[in-house]
Amino acid sequence: MKPETTAIHALNLVKSNTGDVTMPISLSTTFFRDETGGYPGGHMYSRVSNPNRSALEEVISKLEFGVETCAFSSGNTAGMSIFQALKPGSHIIAPDDMYWGFKKQLQTIFAEVLTFDFIDLTDVTKVESFIKPNTVMIWAETPSNPLLKITDIEALGKICKTHHLVFTVDSTFASPVLQNPILLGADIVMHSTTKYIGGHSDVLGGSLTTAYKTELWDKIRNIQQTGGAVPSPFDCFLLIRSIKTLAYRIKGHCENAMRLAEYLEKHPKVETVYYPGLTSHPQHEIAKKQMKDFGGMLSILVKGDATNAKKLVNNVEIFAQATSLGGVESLIEHRASVEGPDTKTPQNLIRISVGLEHIDDLIADLEKALTFA
Repeated sequence: MKPETTAIHALNLVKSNTGDVTMPISLSTTFFRDETGGYPGGHMYSRVSNPNRSALEEVISKLEFGVETCAFSSGNTAGMSIFQALKPGSHIIAPDDMYWGFKKQLQTIFAEVLTFDFIDLTDVTKVESFIKPNTVMIWAETPSNPLLKITDIEALGKICKTHHLVFTVDSTFASPVLQNPILLGADIVMHSTTKYIGGHSDVLGGSLTTAYKTELWDKIRNIQQTGGAVPSPFDCFLLIRSIKTLAYRIKGHCENAMRLAEYLEKHPKVETVYYPGLTSHPQHEIAKKQMKDFGGMLSILVKGDATNAKKLVNNVEIFAQATSLGGVESLIEHRASVEGPDTKTPQNLIRISVGLEHIDDLIADLEKALTFA
């Protein structure tokens, strides 16, 4: 089935006694045992599994062409469970433009347990020179946050296969509708389901999907179930509901983002536009090869410094000045001030999550705000 169909019909795994077409919310934390001590309903305790979470994990697995998914209470806990599952002393190769939350985890939580190098993964020819005897994983993020760098998933996957490394791809900016890393050679796909999968800025979550079951995956599943950082049944219900419209929401995000990127690229107060759909993007051809469309995220460099950038975000009306992305409403933020004093993000960079408002209104809002920048 195509993703539009899968998103709607792969969800209703549990047939209730009342014949609900839409899966009901199962709030029970515990489930009946039979006379032999077994669990005829397939669930024993909601931290371990729950009908709503099982349905969510099943549909994400199908959308990502994986064999199994673990859902978590946030994107950060999803990524952290991978780091927790690695043996002490393991070395990770990660992107220089890595989501700051994961970079902070490595630098502040796992610094005494794991070793890591942050490198430019867009230059695949240099990756092998960073592989060490204790390297176990390459972590890619494409498109990246916030510079929208594109990593060649297929090329990096081949390197990982040659050196027997686990290949993890954070595909949050793309969503399962635009990009399927497992089909291109990835072993694990990570999503912050808070973003496009949730799509309405009202639920927190994360997911990991594996191409096949391994010892590492068993450890990750154990961390999920025993550690207990799982989404609630209601969170899973909201995510399932949102997935049904994911493919159609993504089409609108992509269309608006392309129009906005083309407008901003020509604006005299904009120095650079980072959007993989533009032919000026250095990895545009790679994006065309591995993505079905170019997504709803873009970043710009405003001419000037942080003061000019902050004047822009302080003078919008339709765009909400807020962190996060992937919702139906457009968001805008001065990214460096979110990431803190150690950030490598340019001080004049603005990150934009393009929503589903009418594009003419979005352009008019930025046109007015840019007069203040």
